[in-house]
Amino acid sequence: MKVLVLAEKPSVAREIARVLGCGNKQKSYMEGPKYVVTWALGHLVGLAEPEDYNNKYATWALEDLPILPEKAKLKVLRETSQQYKAVQQLMKRQDIEELIVATDAAREGELLARWIMNMAGWKKPFRRLWISSQTDKAIKEGFASLRPGRDFDRLYESARCRAEADWMIGLNVTRALTCKFGAPLSAGRVQTPTLGMIMDRENEITGFRSQEFDLLTGDFGNFQAGWRAQGGDGRIFEREKTAILKDKLTGRSGRITKVQKSEKSEPHALAYDLTELQRDANRKFGFSAKQTSSVLQKLYEQHKLVTYPRTDSRYLTADMTGTLKERLDSVAVGPYAALARPLLRKPLPVTKRIVDDSKVSDHHAIIPTEQTVLLNLLSAEERKLYDLIVRRFISLFYPPARYDAVAVTVTVDGESFYVKGTTVKDAGWREVYGGDMSSDDDEENAGDEPAAGSVKLPELREGDSVKLARCIIKPGRTQPPKRYNEATLLTQMEKHGLGTPATRADIIEKLVSSDTIERQGNLLHPTGKGKQLIELVSGQLRTPELTARWEAELERIARGQGRPEPFLQGIRSMAQELVSGVKNSGAEYKPHNVSNSHCPECGTRMLEKKTKRGKLLVCPKEDCGYTRAGEKQLSNRRCPQCHKKMEMKEGKAGKYVQCLGCGITETLDKDHKHINKREQQKLVQQYSKTESSGSNLGDLLKAAMEAKQKGE
Repeated sequence: MKVLVLAEKPSVAREIARVLGCGNKQKSYMEGPKYVVTWALGHLVGLAEPEDYNNKYATWALEDLPILPEKAKLKVLRETSQQYKAVQQLMKRQDIEELIVATDAAREGELLARWIMNMAGWKKPFRRLWISSQTDKAIKEGFASLRPGRDFDRLYESARCRAEADWMIGLNVTRALTCKFGAPLSAGRVQTPTLGMIMDRENEITGFRSQEFDLLTGDFGNFQAGWRAQGGDGRIFEREKTAILKDKLTGRSGRITKVQKSEKSEPHALAYDLTELQRDANRKFGFSAKQTSSVLQKLYEQHKLVTYPRTDSRYLTADMTGTLKERLDSVAVGPYAALARPLLRKPLPVTKRIVDDSKVSDHHAIIPTEQTVLLNLLSAEERKLYDLIVRRFISLFYPPARYDAVAVTVTVDGESFYVKGTTVKDAGWREVYGGDMSSDDDEENAGDEPAAGSVKLPELREGDSVKLARCIIKPGRTQPPKRYNEATLLTQMEKHGLGTPATRADIIEKLVSSDTIERQGNLLHPTGKGKQLIELVSGQLRTPELTARWEAELERIARGQGRPEPFLQGIRSMAQELVSGVKNSGAEYKPHNVSNSHCPECGTRMLEKKTKRGKLLVCPKEDCGYTRAGEKQLSNRRCPQCHKKMEMKEGKAGKYVQCLGCGITETLDKDHKHINKREQQKLVQQYSKTESSGSNLGDLLKAAMEAKQKGE
């Protein structure tokens, strides 16, 4: 008899099959003496669509809402139905006596496996492979300590509740809004309050009224200090007061009234969870949350260099302590060798800031595996992300950063001046980052006043007399709150319990793809559609508090402290209330992206949409659907043959222009600018006759141009 292993992806299945000795490779599975390894392709089974319950739901109609089935049905997904059939046949084989669930060790991985099992009618025993890395060692250890499948029933129930809740809220509210207002408007249990937070920040910015102020700095010869009012605010909002203070204080003597010295000890940062890693990658490299997740998945699955990515813990478990030196040894190469090698020569200082079983639920923090790294095999993006993880891991075993902080107060004619200084005594863990003492949060936390920097101060003592040689006045303006970037939005989503580490990146991408928010540089702006949409949905769906309570309840279900049915009943009631609110709404929606072009099929004004390939013009009428590329970008170049205008275009070889009349093209590459196609071909033919070369057309053209410029 044999054991069937169900992995989530073909790549993972191949690694497991290799470790288990399954050498007989078939189209949809791999077989060995004891094991048969197959895979899903993400979800093979999903929740049924409304039309699967009743054909009338195939057409969206407001009067049919809300759609709330008594019991959720499952269906085989059409795009992966062939693989499902293959898995189903394997499950029905007489020689298969047991199933091992080897999908991702998380809520979503559990759900996709259970749905396949339910759909295929699996009744035999099953166990769970629960591993946090994809190395051979981890796979072997995981199979040596398989856990009973029923241990994960609560996790499955939590995942099922999340999926059914998103179906009931998202589907019903989206259909209601779209039918009511005649536009594709998408809403959801998590995406809408996330949009609400972005819109709240936008309202704060637009409602902000900037004020001018002055900052006054006193120059005391060998140091400078900033003036502060009694409450500690250094901003002066009345220009007359600035002038009065300057006249009053310039040239006057004062006294150092307070010198406060203290030794500060700053411990290392905690290890990464997914959200913190996404924040850092966004701050340092401008990576989107989705980009970080994708690159991290490759480091985990393909290169096997890091542990399970979609974790919400920043601690390790006690049973990992014995593996830490092996992990350090695996990363002690290249730029990390000098940092890691000294740690390997002595016992590692393992503290509660590193290992704490009570703060790890499903998966521990993201750290390197025992797999030796070959840095030259990583892409630029992978190197950057791996560098963050490795340096954070190494820093866990370095001592705290120690420095002396000095705070000085100077009093001149009843007015107070303050300055702070820092002297580094031991860089500690900051040595891993080149000794940099600046905080990643400095930019985010900066207000209207400049931060009290780490200035170098002379030896100052209380009671010393000083003279204020001159007053330096620096004008400024109060600044509105900053728009969210992905790092700060992820922080807010985590704070309010919106989504999970595994889903937050997808929520942000969904808001972008539905044209409710857009990226402008590294900042997130609501679009005209998003601004209207947030006003059309119910107030309770706009704010994060209610949805965060649902997420907390899902966690309670996963821990066995909550029950699925009361949760789903609450979701049903919420869906009914939300749909009723839309039906009774007296609001209006006006498309924000109406273009000046009319549809050639039906004459309707077309909508302009942004895509990765540029702008598209789309007819909004459901029964039409005409689509074409956006408005042409014309260059200031005229065609050398027919003198008509030329359109800017971009292809695989770079930018070029094409005549709107005769179609002649000219490249815009710096090496052969404005050379039309006929001339290009002629040059290449002439050059290739004199030079025997196996080069491609681009190389030949470049060489031909260089030869022409030299007069050859």
